[in-house]
Amino acid sequence: MIEVQNLYKSFTTVNAVNDVSFKVEPGRVFGLLGPNGAGKTTTIRMMLNIIQPDAGKMLFDDRPFSIDIQNKIGYLPEERGLYRKNKLMHTIQYFAGLKGVSSNEAKKRALYWLERFELTDYINNRVEELSKGNQQKVQFIISVLHSPRYIILDEPFSGLDPVNQILLKDIIGDLRKEGKILIFSTHQMEQAEKMCDDVCIINKGRVVMYGNLAEEKKKYGVNNILLEFEGDGSFLENIRGVKQSAIYSNYAELEIDSTVKPRSVIHEASKHLDIRKFEVKEPTLNAIFMKLVGATVEEIERKHEEDPLKEEAA
Repeated sequence: MIEVQNLYKSFTTVNAVNDVSFKVEPGRVFGLLGPNGAGKTTTIRMMLNIIQPDAGKMLFDDRPFSIDIQNKIGYLPEERGLYRKNKLMHTIQYFAGLKGVSSNEAKKRALYWLERFELTDYINNRVEELSKGNQQKVQFIISVLHSPRYIILDEPFSGLDPVNQILLKDIIGDLRKEGKILIFSTHQMEQAEKMCDDVCIINKGRVVMYGNLAEEKKKYGVNNILLEFEGDGSFLENIRGVKQSAIYSNYAELEIDSTVKPRSVIHEASKHLDIRKFEVKEPTLNAIFMKLVGATVEEIERKHEEDPLKEEAA
């Protein structure tokens, strides 16, 4: 188990991480979620001893961070960390050696992973010759090649096309079945919702939701409507009974009052829109996040992009 206890970290005037605590159990996918700039990466860097917390501590199976534990961690950073001029196999063997895996054993394991990711044709290519998606696959291979007990993946789907996203989801599922301790950090709530057993959502350095995903979603009811449509859906927020809405160009998520029947809202929407699909279900993580903080992840990220101190809070 990984246990994070009351972490704090500030940079000049920015409180990047403010009293963050959570536990990650083996054999479960734990989502560390929130907008860009929320404090997720800073939390991970403190867990990995890259930067020191102002207060708080991290425990790995009840032990503090050490060199021994470091070699049992697989970390996929959000940023590219590969030597671009080196050839693919040499790069993998080099990073495996840093984790105590012999060159021959690293090559044997690498061939398995390269075949699984359909990269065997690129063994003799330089890293810089690979696409962004293939470089992401290589970084993932490096993060798991030494068979770590603790696996921390920061935006693992970055640069991957839909086919390879499905492949990576399947691999993460396999690691879960093996009893690995998995942290999946992302700002993409939709991805997390499909994969995670437990979640910790952070906004502005603070925890706004934490716990078992299914149980947390139950707290926010099931009176939500998801609509896919063609037309201008801006009027949807003004339909009687709609308490809160997240409206996009061809998609909307509506939270409705418990006294209003979903079919009446759908009927009203169909008067002005070509409804392609609708579903009445429990709220998504995006909707819950909006309810908790009063804005969508996308809205917060747009504001964050305008903040000159954003790098200090990332």
